This record gives sequence, C-alpha cells and structure tokens, in this order.
Amino acid sequence: MPDADPPPPAGLLADGAYASVRPGTALLRLSTTPDRRGVLDGAWWPRSRDATVELPGLVGALTERLGPVTRIGLDAAAWEELPTRMTIDGRVVHIDSFPVGDDTALVTRGDQDLFSLLVIPPDASPETARAATAEALRTGNLRQAEQILVDTAGDRGGGA
Repeated sequence: MPDADPPPPAGLLADGAYASVRPGTALLRLSTTPDRRGVLDGAWWPRSRDATVELPGLVGALTERLGPVTRIGLDAAAWEELPTRMTIDGRVVHIDSFPVGDDTALVTRGDQDLFSLLVIPPDASPETARAATAEALRTGNLRQAEQILVDTAGDRGGGA
C-alpha cells in the first residue's frame, strides 16, 4: 500500500483546497501551540443562518480533526434561532451567545483550547468566499474577521 502524500507545509492548504470552497465548507488551519501566528484558525461558510441546521455539519468536521467540541460561541443577532445547547453525534455541545459579531465563531475543545473561525456570510459569492478563506488561513494574518470581510466584499454576490 503506497504512503499517503505528505501534508502541505505549515500554514498552507493542499492543492485544490481553495477550489473546493462552497457553502457548508469548513477549512481549517489548526494550532494548539501557545505561539499561534494569526488571529484566525480557519473559515466556515454556512449555507444559511439556521444554527440548528448548520452547526451539526461544522461540529462533525471539527470533531473529526480536533476531537470533541464542547462549546461554540456565536452572535445571536446573526442567527435565526440560537439554542443554548445541541446534542450532536451523541454529545452535548453548548452554544454561547457572544457579541463577537456574525463574522466569527469561537470553538472550544475540552476545557482550554479555543479556536476562532471566520464565518463567511451565506449569501457571499464563491469568489468572495475563496478570497476571505485564503486570507483567514494565511499564516501570520493579523486582520480581524470583520476587516477580512470588508476587504473581500467587492466580490460579494448573492442575497440582498
């Protein structure tokens, strides 16, 4: 059985990863070390603002890579309905409402590890989503999620 391709260098995605960006996608750059080099750990492009529909897929993808997710923090004003907890794949995930803006999701694994994801608006065009995702995943990115979305909004399409 041939060996799998080695992972890309730290901070880079495998070839073709950006082309796969589509609604419902979670692309991650994960780091559990104290010397993180950027503001964001990844990006998520939900299909809608219905947390009960969107969170199971995100939590499933994160759990596969990180292990059990215990909490997700979202801006309640940005979502249609935001429960305080959900059972996903047999585990309770607490949903916290934070005034972080609709452009960030805060994910907690265990008691301490915190990951911050850019939340791309569901009505964003594929070009905007790709540009925002690329910037969120860029090693050393120091721009906040809100600024990334402002900077890539020229490519925005879809909804309102």
